[in-house]
Amino acid sequence: MGKNRYKCLIFDHDDTVVNSTATIHQPAFQAYLDLTRPGRRCGLEEYMLKNCDPGFIQMCLGEYGMTEEELEEETIFWQNYVQQHIPTAYPGLGALMERQLRQGGHICVVSHSFDSTIRRDYRANGLPQPELIFGWEQPKERRKPSVWPVEEIMRQLDLKREDLLMIDDLRPGYEMARAAGIDFAAARWANDIEPIDRFMLDMCGRIYKSVDELADAIFSD
Repeated sequence: MGKNRYKCLIFDHDDTVVNSTATIHQPAFQAYLDLTRPGRRCGLEEYMLKNCDPGFIQMCLGEYGMTEEELEEETIFWQNYVQQHIPTAYPGLGALMERQLRQGGHICVVSHSFDSTIRRDYRANGLPQPELIFGWEQPKERRKPSVWPVEEIMRQLDLKREDLLMIDDLRPGYEMARAAGIDFAAARWANDIEPIDRFMLDMCGRIYKSVDELADAIFSD
């Protein structure tokens, strides 16, 4: 059994640990559009593509012409929707995390979901609670793709850049990892959206289409 290559695994949350975009986030966004922009549609693939590039906030401002006030309203609407729906974790992630912890490693989260939501989802799915979480509750300038969460993890856990691996399904996580100088794993098991897969493959050189593939890479002999 191979030993973990990284002292700390930093997980994104949505579509990396839990299947949440298709079951929660896109339906919540469409419900908000139905209330504020009747007739406008944002299907699942379009929602995922635009969350990858240019990003959620830029999509709201540019594509849908939302004001800053509407963005705040949409966030509250989304939070209320999320509180009523719990997503399912992808098979194998619990075992991967437990293995990391058994070997003395750390589990952290950097996500665009809220800390409270992430902790709830981990509890509901029987996953070990992360040691540190940096979510949407952070000030805008400290959210992914800012390098601040990575630097804070290194500071609080006394780790070096080579000790960390960022695991994410979308561009913001990759950009944060690249800017921070840490390794990155493209978690592409949530969906088969070719432009995103191609982008991540071009940037990273490899994508992981299953949790088992990632585990083999992390715990290589």
